[in-house]
Amino acid sequence: QVQVVQSGGGLAAAGGSLRLSCIVSGLTFDAYAMAWARQGPGKEREVISCIDWSGSQTFYTDSVKGRFTISRDNTKNTLILQMRSLKPGDTAMYYCAADEDYCSGSWKYWGQGTQVTVSS
Repeated sequence: QVQVVQSGGGLAAAGGSLRLSCIVSGLTFDAYAMAWARQGPGKEREVISCIDWSGSQTFYTDSVKGRFTISRDNTKNTLILQMRSLKPGDTAMYYCAADEDYCSGSWKYWGQGTQVTVSS
């Protein structure tokens, strides 16, 4: 049984930083690409960052490029999203996702979500 368990997030002031973590079990972690997605109030869920199985290839949507960093530790089955220079527009529910294909647009496994709220 695959489990994707998220932690981190919470409340931050604009300009601040937060860190999200995701621990995956029940699959061969280093055989999977990973991603972070978010869903803001009244918006559809969108993938904001992807990382391939080795960590050598990454993608960021324009809205977070230069501010967010995705990384993974395959020895700990862990995915990280370091968020800096946060803006109120980053307020959303954030999700971790896993799939065999890198940034394919379709993700097989999802975390439970964690709320990030950025105050102005």
